[in-house]
Amino acid sequence: MPEGHSVHRIANQFSRHFVGKRCEVSSPQGRFAAGAAQLDGKRMVAARAVAKQMFLEFEDDLFLRVHLGLYGAWDFAGVISSAEALSEDGDGEESLSSIGAPRLARYRMAEQEKSEDPIESFPPDPVGQVRVRILTEDTVADLRGPTACVVEDPAGVQRALDKLGPDPINDDGPEAEQTFVDNVRKRNVAIGQLLMDQAVVAGIGNIYRAELLFRQRIDPYKPGKKITVKQAKALWQDWSKLLHAGVRDGLMLTMDDLSEADHAKAVRSRKDRHWVYHRQGEPCRVCGTEIRMADMAGRKLYWCPKDQK
Repeated sequence: MPEGHSVHRIANQFSRHFVGKRCEVSSPQGRFAAGAAQLDGKRMVAARAVAKQMFLEFEDDLFLRVHLGLYGAWDFAGVISSAEALSEDGDGEESLSSIGAPRLARYRMAEQEKSEDPIESFPPDPVGQVRVRILTEDTVADLRGPTACVVEDPAGVQRALDKLGPDPINDDGPEAEQTFVDNVRKRNVAIGQLLMDQAVVAGIGNIYRAELLFRQRIDPYKPGKKITVKQAKALWQDWSKLLHAGVRDGLMLTMDDLSEADHAKAVRSRKDRHWVYHRQGEPCRVCGTEIRMADMAGRKLYWCPKDQK
């Protein structure tokens, strides 16, 4: 399932190439025909990601709410932003204008982004079961396999937002941090489970969950009520750091202070990017203890039993 950084990067693509433009909206598959008819011909005015959901705002107070779920993906084609990392402007802030040079190509954006072959004509034919196609004069986005694809009014959007915890990309200030701390410390539920609850905190999935807990040396089975304020704040601040880095770089690299050679290796290979995720049976990179894996609420949990006592 795509984690928070992927959804924010998708929203950035829409902000760069669709917002401000009139869109042709259709449903090649046919399952979203009625919703597409509501949006067809309208101008997109904003694109926003919160947690693992994205909200595309159109004229007349209409929103397309999309949750990719386990199998959803967006294909972008035409004049699109490349897979190159976001750079920073002179003030160290992310800049939408820096998301690579536009090029005529097809580009997949889901959990693992990848470039595909250049296209020969525009727009390309839909590939597979395309739930919704959004087309401008030079860019097209095709959505396949989402868990949710719904037209909402402002009240519906607010109801969806009210169910979500804080998202540090949208707000990493003290109030958002306190909301996270309160959400964690009022529950007698394992912290490893709480971090995956989108009502507690937005955007964390299986990889970030495992890595955050290892980075803070927290036992994933420790109840939220026993997490100290200091620990909760450290988790929030580290989540903000990792999420901003993921949006900027387009990959989940959760190991710090790598040498230039190790960083290059991590960029090339997923197995070199993480402390504990997907490393069951292998020695901990810090203490050498065998990394364990268990099921927690239907998802695989990875941790070091020595460093995360």
